[in-house]
Amino acid sequence: MDVDQRADLVAEAARALAPRRLGDRLVGDVAAVVVTDRGDHFTGVCIDTGSGTGFCAEASAVAAMVTAGQQRITGVVAVWRDDDGRLHVLPPCGRCREFLRQMHPDNLDAVVVLARGAWAPLRELLPAHEWPEPER
Repeated sequence: MDVDQRADLVAEAARALAPRRLGDRLVGDVAAVVVTDRGDHFTGVCIDTGSGTGFCAEASAVAAMVTAGQQRITGVVAVWRDDDGRLHVLPPCGRCREFLRQMHPDNLDAVVVLARGAWAPLRELLPAHEWPEPER
């Protein structure tokens, strides 16, 4: 994924931002896009809930992808806009990194956009990703 493709993903995710209040909670203030090995793009937004049952934008995008019958990710980005309107690229949290990995073994090679000019394969963000061998 080249610089222009990563910039396009950032812009695509930014278009999916839809922050709004639901009671005292904010939803849709983080948006994510996952790209599959078929070249399809799936978007999602975060949902914050008082009971702790909400989820991240990456998980929402992955749910849309799985609903469409896909699981192999080649790229992912998440974005958030601050109160001054500045757009920020957010790295996936630890839970999302593991979630992305568990969808398909090849997802460790997915490009994770970390900033407009920075990226890393998921495997570098999960350096100890191998399941341990059983103790003998």
